[in-house]
Amino acid sequence: MIMRRFYNFSQAVINLFWKILFFLTLFFAFTSPNIILGDNATFGTSTTMITTGLVIGIVAILVMNYAYPRIHAWLYRIFVTEQLRTGRLLLLMVLAGQIFFVFFVHPNSGFDSGMLLHTATDPNSVYDPDVTSYFSLNVNNMPIMLFMHWISTTFNQTTWEFFDFVTLFFVDLSAIFNLLSVRVLQKRAMGTAMYIQAGWLAVFPSIIMPYTDAWGLPLVSFYLLCYFAVRKSDLHSLIRVAAATGFGISVMLTYFIKPSSIIPVIAIAIMEALMALNRRKDIKPQHWFVALAMMLFMCESAYYTYQYVNTRVENQTYIQVDKSRAIPAIHFMAMGVYGQGGYSWWQAVEMTFLPTKKQKTDYSVMMLKKRLKKLGPTGYLKFLVKKQRNNTADGTFGWLKEGHFFLENQKPNNKGISNKLKNFIYLYGRHIADFRFAAQLWWVTLLAIIALGFGPRRSIIQILRLSIVGGFMFLLLFEGGRSRYLIQYLPCFLLLSILSFERVVINVKRLTGWYEVKVDEAAAADKNS
Repeated sequence: MIMRRFYNFSQAVINLFWKILFFLTLFFAFTSPNIILGDNATFGTSTTMITTGLVIGIVAILVMNYAYPRIHAWLYRIFVTEQLRTGRLLLLMVLAGQIFFVFFVHPNSGFDSGMLLHTATDPNSVYDPDVTSYFSLNVNNMPIMLFMHWISTTFNQTTWEFFDFVTLFFVDLSAIFNLLSVRVLQKRAMGTAMYIQAGWLAVFPSIIMPYTDAWGLPLVSFYLLCYFAVRKSDLHSLIRVAAATGFGISVMLTYFIKPSSIIPVIAIAIMEALMALNRRKDIKPQHWFVALAMMLFMCESAYYTYQYVNTRVENQTYIQVDKSRAIPAIHFMAMGVYGQGGYSWWQAVEMTFLPTKKQKTDYSVMMLKKRLKKLGPTGYLKFLVKKQRNNTADGTFGWLKEGHFFLENQKPNNKGISNKLKNFIYLYGRHIADFRFAAQLWWVTLLAIIALGFGPRRSIIQILRLSIVGGFMFLLLFEGGRSRYLIQYLPCFLLLSILSFERVVINVKRLTGWYEVKVDEAAAADKNS
């Protein structure tokens, strides 16, 4: 009885944080300046006839679907009855579009992405004091840089175009893992999964940004897939053992590539512990044995992966760095309470001048305390609300918001295919507002699907919610300020929207009163999920 109450209390706390943080995100996404039609005073841009045509097209389809039975029947057959074929076709079309896009648009990038690729592909750069200083301060970027260097030497390629295609491969690999997860969890949702994945990939230009944001996506998607396979008892035991091993390997690789991306692993551990405590009397000894065996495979594979990667990084001879100068984690907490809660140039510069880790830590603690004292409890709460907006509202995921995002002219002309495409993604491009609108429309739609998927709680839904809540809280406490940091949690958002969609259909029909839905029918759908 006590454990049951504790479990219910824990779920209530999770749901409370979920409702507060997620619905703030939903509100801020709906009110984002990206979704403005026509002249946009915030950005000094304006949408064109492309966006107007898109909106008119969507409205026209909705009206014809409602008013004309034949068109409704045709659309139903194409997008519902034949959804698997239509979904595959859409994914193939998006893939072709991605390849076309990268082939014609592969500019050099600045900020961290540019530093990583420059160092990885140019052996002479490792003797540059600025380069060695960067990696001495940002030791966490060493594994990804060395991995890039290995790819460069293995394939004898150093161009941005090649690495953009590598990024494209990793992003689409993440989508494949997401689809496999849906097949494991809820096979009947595969059509919906293809539609949502195609929508995401169609408005995700980060395929031309070789950096940890995109490169970490397949790792997150893969360890989620492995976890879902491990917990599915009707799979063959060898498949579950392989999944447990893959889980440990991918989690540890994620730790080296982008440590904050393991937050869903923490969510999984918390939820599994709560569920085990709640059902401990109903769990048979053989089930405990299987669970411990799976944990053993996970831990063992994680341990050996850590040993291997850490040894390779520690013993690398490609670049000489001074790890005593590494920036402490508290620095990112200190940056996270100033300005918009994001990157602070002057605090970053201070880290370069302070020689020891203790001095860096002391300085960051001092700045953190100073800022919190100045804000006070009420001021800090208001700051967190504004920071949640900065962290999550932008459906372009912080596109163009880093300093020196592209190292070339940001105002392309309209001559040639390359420049026509650049006009959609460059800062002063003619169609940048059209891209922002389309990306924001997709983001708002995704969040609305999740919001409308309310109803009976399933363990998988709770795990994905807790993962997203954990990501929100991490970005509120540490450096955030722009939604680029949400990219690492996209697999959780995508899977949650897919698994919620069936419940969305039921809820919308109830809310609109199109026809009566039996309560036991809705309950049966959730039970079968």
